[in-house]
Amino acid sequence: MRIFLTGGSGYIGRATIAELVRQGHSVEALARSEQAARVVTGAGATEVRGGLTDLDVLNHAAARAEAVIHLAQASSADMDLAAATAMQDGVGAGPYVHTGGTWVYGDTDGVQDESAPWNPPGVVAWRRQVEDAVTARAADGGRPVVVQPGLLYGGDNRLIEHFFIAPGKIRGAVPYIGTGANRWALVHVDDLAGLYAAALSAKAGSVYIGVGEGHPTMRQVAEAAARGAGFDGKTVSITLEEARAEMGPVADAFVLDQRLTSAKARRELGWTPAHGDPLATFERG
Repeated sequence: MRIFLTGGSGYIGRATIAELVRQGHSVEALARSEQAARVVTGAGATEVRGGLTDLDVLNHAAARAEAVIHLAQASSADMDLAAATAMQDGVGAGPYVHTGGTWVYGDTDGVQDESAPWNPPGVVAWRRQVEDAVTARAADGGRPVVVQPGLLYGGDNRLIEHFFIAPGKIRGAVPYIGTGANRWALVHVDDLAGLYAAALSAKAGSVYIGVGEGHPTMRQVAEAAARGAGFDGKTVSITLEEARAEMGPVADAFVLDQRLTSAKARRELGWTPAHGDPLATFERG
């Protein structure tokens, strides 16, 4: 299948390109710069030069493709929806896989699935209007699918590395917020790449949560990361106010207590995450 992909030079994008190529697909990937172009070509894709605001580029690349996977993170709802619309117009009745996220569900009461009510923190509250508009295209003959990844780990750990492990190297102890007793819904980046590939065959209008098994607490992750970073498990509690000052509004997402299931993706797409022990991954560093 010919696939056009945005965000290919990013953390998720590199893994997804590699998985798509492994499965025999051909991939064109958006590249905003020369450096991004080197990354996507190195991963096995053909570069398409442009950015998320280049709507004609997005539309024409999607029209050449049989399917689209939108991984790039937009800076606003308007930007994301404009890009999504251009690509959905281009790909027509082909699969269009859009990236959401599990933080939109807020704190969960027990284990929840895609039917859970939304209660997003401010940092992701804008996703509702975009995802509603994207999935509404199913009524007009489109094949939209939304993938909602949990908090990513594996590789360079992305958000966890930036907001917890890197500051820990300065402190000599990895921080956690408050008591750190809230649970995180984690997914390994390589498993998530497999979910994006599987979502290409999904029914129009489907939404899939992408998380692995087990939901360690923030403090458990911090302790494992501190062992992996060579700090002998040393951690430090910071207040939510301190976290907001250091991290910005994303701090309110990190303190969410979430237990979520990917049973729907397993049942309908045959998705089987291979990485079931996130704490061991953090301990390896």
